[in-house]
Amino acid sequence: MPTTTSAVSEKLAFGTTVADHMLNATYDRGAWSEGNIEAYHTLQLAPTAMVLHYGQSIFEGMKAFRMTDGRVSIFRIRKHWQRFCASADRMCMPAIPEELFTEGLKALVAKDAAWVPEAPDGALYLRPFLFATEERFGVGVSERYQFITFSGPVQGLYDKPLRVKVEDRYIRAAHGGVGYAKCAGNYGGALYPTQLAKKEGYDQVLWTDGSPDLNIEESGTMNVAFVINGTLVTPALSDTILDGVTRDSFITIAREWGMPVEERTLSAWELVDAAARGELEEAFGFGTAAVAAPIALIAVKEKELRLPALTEDAFCMRARRHLGDIRRGLAPDRYSWNTIV
Repeated sequence: MPTTTSAVSEKLAFGTTVADHMLNATYDRGAWSEGNIEAYHTLQLAPTAMVLHYGQSIFEGMKAFRMTDGRVSIFRIRKHWQRFCASADRMCMPAIPEELFTEGLKALVAKDAAWVPEAPDGALYLRPFLFATEERFGVGVSERYQFITFSGPVQGLYDKPLRVKVEDRYIRAAHGGVGYAKCAGNYGGALYPTQLAKKEGYDQVLWTDGSPDLNIEESGTMNVAFVINGTLVTPALSDTILDGVTRDSFITIAREWGMPVEERTLSAWELVDAAARGELEEAFGFGTAAVAAPIALIAVKEKELRLPALTEDAFCMRARRHLGDIRRGLAPDRYSWNTIV
């Protein structure tokens, strides 16, 4: 069980420390209860709770930040709510009212504001999740659900550039499936091939569509992008790719800066060719937990593409700094991404 403490330590292992409170609401046969802020506590579930058998469980990953004036801001709360509802719809779960989601999270963060780190690379990670609680073991759609959000202080997820393997046997998602939904099963199914890659000396996998073309989709639990000859290239969204909030933020920043952006099909073999021409300039994963994680090596079957070390002038590094400045109030929030608590 994660630990709780009243002080934010200087060095935090990601996902191990939990703040003092949580938001709790229930859905029963068509109606939502009010959200309550409660002391963080364990849950009691019946063995027949339907989530344990049929996988109706979704979640979001969000962050709140300490601004330079001492206030606390939740980043892109409406975009996360929209994605949460899209995931719920795909999993036959009830959409959560926007007011319950937004006001509940604001109240939770305000209650545990002391947990928001002051360090520039720190944040209070928020984990809203929804799961089926009806006590029945017949296959079907649950009529009861529980919505909970807890939080915990975190620092950066990765402390060095990643070595990744282009996965050519296992796939993360198939067309017509639930790849675009942030449901628990997507992550459980990804663990086995990721562990195999780690045994081979890699940090993560680059997921593909499973075709001979090895069309790239995501990197581990993140979206992925490349800078090829000065253009930001990232796989186009589809029903197999998560609509990443950090992905959307980076694309918005790139376009604001006048950088060419292409959202399109991208084969691993195109990366091999671009590297041979000296045009593969950057590769990185991006997501809420990692923000942006540079990639140092990409293994495409027997080929290993070694990318140049990123300087502070690289797009990945500049965009990460700029996003941090927006979150901390050091740069204008042109798109109203911050919700001040």
